[in-house]
Amino acid sequence: MVCTGAKSEKAARQAVNKVAKKLKKHGIPIKNKPVIKIQNIVASAELGGEIDLEAIVYKLRKIMYEPEQFPGAVYRMDDPKVVFLIFSAGKLVCVGAKKEQQVYDAVDKLQKILEENEVIFYP
Repeated sequence: MVCTGAKSEKAARQAVNKVAKKLKKHGIPIKNKPVIKIQNIVASAELGGEIDLEAIVYKLRKIMYEPEQFPGAVYRMDDPKVVFLIFSAGKLVCVGAKKEQQVYDAVDKLQKILEENEVIFYP
C-alpha cells in the first residue's frame, strides 16, 4: 500500500491504519498490524527573500541550474540526504527526507548556506 498526500508522518500512519481496518472490516484478511515505512517526504518552504540563482551556481557544490530547461536550481544536500528545488522568489521544494525533522534541519541548513554565501536577499 502506498499513502500519498498526508500532511504529516502521524497523518500518514493514521491513514494506513484506517484503510487496513476498513479492509479487515470488509472481509479481507489482515493478520498483523501494518508495518509502515516512510520512504519520501515532499515539503515546500518559503524563505522570505530572493535568491540569486546565477550566483548560487558558482558558490555551491552539487547544484545544477539550467534556466532554459527549468526555472529552479537543483541542490543535492548530503546531510541530511535530501534534494531541493530552489526558486529565485525564495520558495523551495524539499524531497527525499524520511523523517519530518530532517526537512526542518535541511531547510535551516540551506538557509544558513545561502546567507553565508550571500546569495539570498531579504526585503
